[in-house]
Amino acid sequence: MTDSNTHSPCPNDPEFVLILEKMLQDNVDITARAVIRRHSVLKAASSITRNKDRILLLNEYQNKQNELRCWLKRLGKLSLDNTAKKLTEKDLRIAELEHQVEILTASHIALIRAVGEMGGFTKWAKYFQNYQSVVEELHSLRAIPNQYPSDGSTPS
Repeated sequence: MTDSNTHSPCPNDPEFVLILEKMLQDNVDITARAVIRRHSVLKAASSITRNKDRILLLNEYQNKQNELRCWLKRLGKLSLDNTAKKLTEKDLRIAELEHQVEILTASHIALIRAVGEMGGFTKWAKYFQNYQSVVEELHSLRAIPNQYPSDGSTPS
């Protein structure tokens, strides 16, 4: 999150800064005792609390962690609520579109039957002869009655 080179405190203890960075990234509570448990040289929390540079740096990282946690909490709530709302909207939209496809398919079949009964299927088939993939797709969607072939020929 933060570049360790930007900190002037503890220039001769880069391990201290690395520990704080790691704890911030892992969202582990940053306390003097928690840092001491991870540090290879420092053995007492007072080594941090009695050192002006170390305590300032510790406080800085604690503040960063509090700020980060507030944002994560806010994002979590917004994202969860937002995701649930969007999912519900998408489900409704899918149902609406499926219903429209059913209506359009039934209407399409009725129109093709009407055209066929009037003897106009050959004209329709001639129009779609260059669009064989479209005709095949219409057959797969069952939008063309079975008695009309997918090759564009006149129905028997």
